[in-house]
Amino acid sequence: MNITQVDPAHLRVASYNIQKCIGMDMRRRPDRILRVLDALGASIVVLQEADKRIAPRPAALPHFTLQESDWKIADLGGAGSLGWHGNAMIWRDPNIELRAKGHISLPGLEPRGAVWVEFDTLLGPLRVFGLHLGLLGYYRRQQVLQLAAESAKMTDMASIWAGDFNEWSKLPVLEQCAPDMSFLPPKPSFPAPRPMGALDRFALNYQLQAAEHGVFAQSPAQMASDHLPIWMDVAVV
Repeated sequence: MNITQVDPAHLRVASYNIQKCIGMDMRRRPDRILRVLDALGASIVVLQEADKRIAPRPAALPHFTLQESDWKIADLGGAGSLGWHGNAMIWRDPNIELRAKGHISLPGLEPRGAVWVEFDTLLGPLRVFGLHLGLLGYYRRQQVLQLAAESAKMTDMASIWAGDFNEWSKLPVLEQCAPDMSFLPPKPSFPAPRPMGALDRFALNYQLQAAEHGVFAQSPAQMASDHLPIWMDVAVV
């Protein structure tokens, strides 16, 4: 399948931990990340580690770089940041309009959070959550429980969870914490040169189904970040 081809009845969503645009050669190259984003053919992309670590956490992937390539950015951060807790969301589709946005604080020893953006799309209203869960299993489970609880308070809408779940286990550990979400079969995306761990994942609520999903490994993805991006084509049930 040509990764750039998308069935008109589907919407392609991708998730990508860009590691502050630092590649496997330890060089910060936003241009490589942009080349990967362009090759994905996605309408909506959820990003992790999109900002530099030191306050005021400026964007690692500059705003102007994205805007020159016609990507739109959900304003979730401040002081030049691209996102919130490093989580950002961009889109490039003239048929998509932003409706609302926000963020959710998640429990844990590390500073973690999730962002959400509601869009009007050709599939109808769509809510996309972007997340980067913690390194410790106990807190990952607590974070998923918190996310599920906050999601349940929102207006019922077709919803996607996407991000770096940091979960190495092949068992349905996190799935048990969010029984209302359907997790797609995980596929290895880390480390980029030789993927072994399925850290990057998608989950859908009952209103959506995935026609196809995969891991993008074409050049320069294996060098641009320590994670490979994942993608899926979704449709309304």
